[in-house]
Amino acid sequence: MSVFCRAVVCLAVAVPGVAQSHAFARATIKRARSAEPRNERVRVLRNGDLIATATPPITLLAYAYDVPVNPSQRLSGVPEWAFHEPYDIAATAPADFTDGTRREMPSRIRKMIRGLLKDRFHLVMRITKKTMPVYTLRVARGGPKLQAASSAEKNCIFDTDPTKGCHAFINDALGHPLHAAAIDMSDLARYISNWTDLPVVNRTALIGLFSVGTEGWIPMRLPPPPPGATPAGNPLARFAGLPTIFTVLGKLGLELKRQQDTLPVYTVERFERPVAN
Repeated sequence: MSVFCRAVVCLAVAVPGVAQSHAFARATIKRARSAEPRNERVRVLRNGDLIATATPPITLLAYAYDVPVNPSQRLSGVPEWAFHEPYDIAATAPADFTDGTRREMPSRIRKMIRGLLKDRFHLVMRITKKTMPVYTLRVARGGPKLQAASSAEKNCIFDTDPTKGCHAFINDALGHPLHAAAIDMSDLARYISNWTDLPVVNRTALIGLFSVGTEGWIPMRLPPPPPGATPAGNPLARFAGLPTIFTVLGKLGLELKRQQDTLPVYTVERFERPVAN
């Protein structure tokens, strides 16, 4: 699976009033023993430990800030090496990680990964709010046509190997079909944002995990054809015959509505290769 096709854990709202650690107790970072993209995998265990294998920093950056891994208007300034240099990372959660509720844990993990990126990669991130056109993901007239997942959220761990965890898509066919065993609507919005021409924001109000399986669709964002390319050389030619994402979502009882929204926009001002330990 390509690094540009990773899913990330949904953001939960932390419950205030409980003093909890928001940093990993310790972390080991080394250049990956394998540089093969197919060996990339990120896991967050139930106790909060992070295990990343052959993982480029962009994957953790996208995970921590809840943005697509593909270039987008919501994230800029990421150095080229962060997309291609893989690392093996093992980070141990603080002893009090399991003291909070299950709902708090995704938010705490994001904060701990942000701290890891700041401490070990010297990340400096500028965050601003910007009003922009977006697609809002909504339930279509007639209601959703979604199948409930066999896994319950309480039994899930985040794992970019979707055959072993939740909140991840299998990207194994042309056109990025929506194929996953246990994802929520925020996962779906984030995943398709990698190839839509506008950010996608979940406004479905649907709660729970779902199993989905659709055909591929024509990406909205593709590199331009090279100068002098024949029609067959146009990148869109590969996707001839596939439906649009609007058609694919319609079969799930969902739709995209274009409107204005205000979203956080992230600009990387500093990001350095870590010192291995």
